[in-house]
Amino acid sequence: MNRIQLEIEALSPLAIGRHKPGGSLSESQDYIPGSVIRGAFASVLLKPNQNPEPNDDFHALFLNENSAIFQNAYPANPPKNNAKIDTVLVLPATVLSSKAKPGFKDKGNGVFDTLIDRFCAEDYGQLYDPNCPKDYDRVDNFSGFYCKIYDKYHPLSANKRLLTRVGINRKRATAEESILYSIEVLNESQPKNKKPSIYRGAIVVPDGELAGKLLGFINNHSESFRLGGSTSRGLGKVKIRAELRENLGSVKERIKQFNAKLKERWQVWGSFFSPASKKYLQERTYFTLDLQSDAILTEHWRRTTVISEAMLKEFAGMEDSSLQLEVAYSSYDYHSGWNSAWGLMKDVELVTNKGGVYLFSTTQYKTWYPALEKLENKGVGERTNEGFGQIQICNEFHLVFREEAV
Repeated sequence: MNRIQLEIEALSPLAIGRHKPGGSLSESQDYIPGSVIRGAFASVLLKPNQNPEPNDDFHALFLNENSAIFQNAYPANPPKNNAKIDTVLVLPATVLSSKAKPGFKDKGNGVFDTLIDRFCAEDYGQLYDPNCPKDYDRVDNFSGFYCKIYDKYHPLSANKRLLTRVGINRKRATAEESILYSIEVLNESQPKNKKPSIYRGAIVVPDGELAGKLLGFINNHSESFRLGGSTSRGLGKVKIRAELRENLGSVKERIKQFNAKLKERWQVWGSFFSPASKKYLQERTYFTLDLQSDAILTEHWRRTTVISEAMLKEFAGMEDSSLQLEVAYSSYDYHSGWNSAWGLMKDVELVTNKGGVYLFSTTQYKTWYPALEKLENKGVGERTNEGFGQIQICNEFHLVFREEAV
């Protein structure tokens, strides 16, 4: 797999619709979905030739079975001047923070993960109900995007504002009475330092030669793309820079580090309690599957929010009778969109929200390493070429415990 890293600089407000307006307000996403990027690229590539031929590059990128995967672009505005952000990740659903003052320690009372401690507590027959390590107050779920710079975690978010517009009478070309509406948009610059808003995403292309062509095309047409809606009214102008990057890193090393911490933490719990269920077995290898984007999951023709053992083996093309799903943390939402090519609404899909966490265990861990590396590039579920179902194996934030809140 060839990974093209994208840096998207907003040159005008971006109207990335989240829900079609039922009233006078159109909501915006807090990131740029892969489907939006995919549609913008297809539009620019089709301009010279509106009738692509069956075996051309357009078919290879968008229509073939192994087409390119356009991943979501998440906000990547540096928390400090001159800091460079390479990777933006999604906080797992098992992350908690103070209910009274949530957030990372720079502005809040700290953020920590509970997956390993909760798993160990259940193994020892104990109730795990943590409080905030700073003020000992109640905690609540904490979600969003983050990056790591010089071994320090930083939260990332997009800035939004409302643009108010008036409807135009097409016959008189004047303002139409009683038609006033607002569009929520992503800001083109940061409120404090006025620097352009930056988003980072990626395109995964199976063919190396095609990846090289696409890379050159993007950099030669860096300001030709328009993202989101209302582009005819001046919105959606961006500048895109692209470069080839290596994959996300060694899955094997992340799994080893996760299991070492899990064993260490289980022994800490064992110094206070006796095991009740023996859910944790040292001869088994544990790994997490963390959703880095919304996923469309189907099992037995029905929508689901849980990745079962059978589903994971099907995604990975593996046969492993020892594979077990230990715990799952997920939630759901509904997603739709607009198909510009057809001029129609897309079907409403039940999606599993990004941040979902699934803990698996197996005794045949060595055979899973290459399969899991492929899944990190390919994704799981349906419509992965539009950015759905992107995953990471053993997100490092699972190793941030309560007493080490960041």
